[in-house]
Amino acid sequence: MKRIIFILVLLLTAVALYFFVFKKEDGPQAPKQQPIAVKAHSTGFDKNVDSVLDAYGAVRDAFVEGDSLTAKLKAGDMAALLGRLNLEELKKDTTGIYETAATFINDIKTNAESIGRSQTITDMRHDFRDMSNNLYPFIRTVHYKGKTLYWQNCGMPFDDNSTANWISAEAKITNPYLGKNHPKYRASMLECGETQDSIVAK
Repeated sequence: MKRIIFILVLLLTAVALYFFVFKKEDGPQAPKQQPIAVKAHSTGFDKNVDSVLDAYGAVRDAFVEGDSLTAKLKAGDMAALLGRLNLEELKKDTTGIYETAATFINDIKTNAESIGRSQTITDMRHDFRDMSNNLYPFIRTVHYKGKTLYWQNCGMPFDDNSTANWISAEAKITNPYLGKNHPKYRASMLECGETQDSIVAK
């Protein structure tokens, strides 16, 4: 009987030793460092993005008017502003925002420069569509908190099955692909389109 009690005590001691000494290493660990998401930016950064959006708006308005020369000039202004856009503070974000934003900026700048080289207003509008398709996700990527913006769509921009989007600061549709001086529709399709999404001012 004493031998059985001795064995039980020995087993209990071994179990206690395992949990309180060896198992201690599997206890609560210090939390792993989580990715840092930057969702607010300096006033200077937001103002620079606003300047880019203002230049984009000038390009869009030129297409509404059917003014290819002004569209080229304003696209050049936009390319210059994009080149001065400082993304350095996005490097504080460890979720990959900096790399994504930098890629979008390069593509948008390429689109703006292509508008300046295009020979026809139709080709320029194709470039504008590509530029819009890169600018809108850029704005969302950097968590833009400026003015309210609307993502609007034209279902028949080039007399084919394609569609095209643009960004507007107004809910009212003013179509830059079928502007006031369209060779086929004149101004009859100026308000053709729909709002598909928005970024609401914070």
